[in-house]
Amino acid sequence: QEQLVESGGGLVQAGGSLRLSCAASGSVFSIYTMGWYRQAPGKQRELVATITSTGSTNYADAMKGRFTISRDNAKNTVSLQMNDLKPEDTAVYYCNAKRIESYWGKGTLVTVSS
Repeated sequence: QEQLVESGGGLVQAGGSLRLSCAASGSVFSIYTMGWYRQAPGKQRELVATITSTGSTNYADAMKGRFTISRDNAKNTVSLQMNDLKPEDTAVYYCNAKRIESYWGKGTLVTVSS
């Protein structure tokens, strides 16, 4: 079973940037599709971005052009570079690993002030 630990969240002003990281335990990281999802208070969890084992990426429309997902299979990590942050980006950001089952980290809070 994969264990995921997110880091990098914090408080940032609108227009600023943050880089989130997710470290995965286990020896089969490279075969998982990795993703970032977020959940704001009172809202459903939503897709931010995913990256497949072969490096193909997918972004939600709201993040397109501002966020970049990447992975380093040698280090068992996936990152999310977030630029031009907006107050509506405020949420807990969760790391996800999916193969047959989905595994989730505990999340890291991103707060964007206006």
